[in-house]
Amino acid sequence: MCAADTNHPICPLCGRPIPPHSKQSLHHLIPKLKGGKGGPTVLLHQICHNEIHATLTEAELARDFNTPEALRRHPRLAKFIRWVSKRPADFHSRSAGGRRKR
Repeated sequence: MCAADTNHPICPLCGRPIPPHSKQSLHHLIPKLKGGKGGPTVLLHQICHNEIHATLTEAELARDFNTPEALRRHPRLAKFIRWVSKRPADFHSRSAGGRRKR
């Protein structure tokens, strides 16, 4: 990591910097459909955001996984974090599993 990386926001899921040119998005910690409209959001790498929604339902996010700490403790997300943390900060690819069935 170069010194310039420290000026970028840090992804609260994977802990890597989020460079301005990387794919990124805001994640509602409590899904909008579950009462989180206007609630707290966090800036994530797009690949991290995709993995969250491929892993958990809106109900699970609202009930049990509504903080970055809780998300990092989920077994599938912990495995993903170990994998993606070895990739460059601007790395992006499609999530393996697609969106979880509702």
